[in-house]
Amino acid sequence: MKVDVLNLEGKKTKTLDLPIQFDEEYRPDLIKRAVLSIQSNNRQPYGANVRAGKDYSAKLSRRRRKYKTAYGKGISRVPRKTVWHRGTQFGWVGALSPGTVGGRRAHPPKAVKEWSKKLNIKERRKAIRSAIASTIDKELVKSRGHLYNDVPIIFENKLEELSKTKDIIFVMKNIGLSDELNRLKTKKIRVGKGKNRGRKYNTKIGPLIVVSDSCKLQKVALNIQGIDIVKVKNLNAELLSPGTNPGRLVIWTEKAIERLAKENLFI
Repeated sequence: MKVDVLNLEGKKTKTLDLPIQFDEEYRPDLIKRAVLSIQSNNRQPYGANVRAGKDYSAKLSRRRRKYKTAYGKGISRVPRKTVWHRGTQFGWVGALSPGTVGGRRAHPPKAVKEWSKKLNIKERRKAIRSAIASTIDKELVKSRGHLYNDVPIIFENKLEELSKTKDIIFVMKNIGLSDELNRLKTKKIRVGKGKNRGRKYNTKIGPLIVVSDSCKLQKVALNIQGIDIVKVKNLNAELLSPGTNPGRLVIWTEKAIERLAKENLFI
């Protein structure tokens, strides 16, 4: 498949053959598995302290004629700690067991739980190829909410040399991404407690910029809300299909496409 290569003014300069990775079969099931695998591996373990609610001396004998026994007191067998005593008379209060004040939880979250989901190497690579192929499907790109249909977008290598945020915005407007940039400016207040935990707003997912290697553009593009930028060798299913939904709008540089073909990445 031949596609146009654009200059920074948005005009066609030449054509380019897309590498074999763009010809992969569309497999939403594999893409979803790969994205969930990445998300599970990034999940931070959490759980209660293993001693939480257990730091009580709540051993209470139920045997006859034993000192400090609860035998014959007409009370339930809930573990109890001694609050007061007068000779051989004792006062107790429930402790340690679930349902008592300050007691342990019945089934607390455990930090030792393993959340990660493994994925075969060939499956992961095929999922990435399938996600790459989905980025040139106009219907999928439109269904994700992107306001641009002329995909794929490939720029000349000068794009990687841009060092100011206003320059990359100017370039994107030259190819008709003004509506897409305006869409990214809207944000919604998150529902729930996340508002109090450093993530007050839900922001929209915008274009992904793929470059060949480390460059100045990596810093300046991140100043635009909703835009991600990544080196071609670091592509993964989650970046190409956020939320397991394929068809993200991707902006490539010519050198990134060449490296994808030359090094046979993800094959």
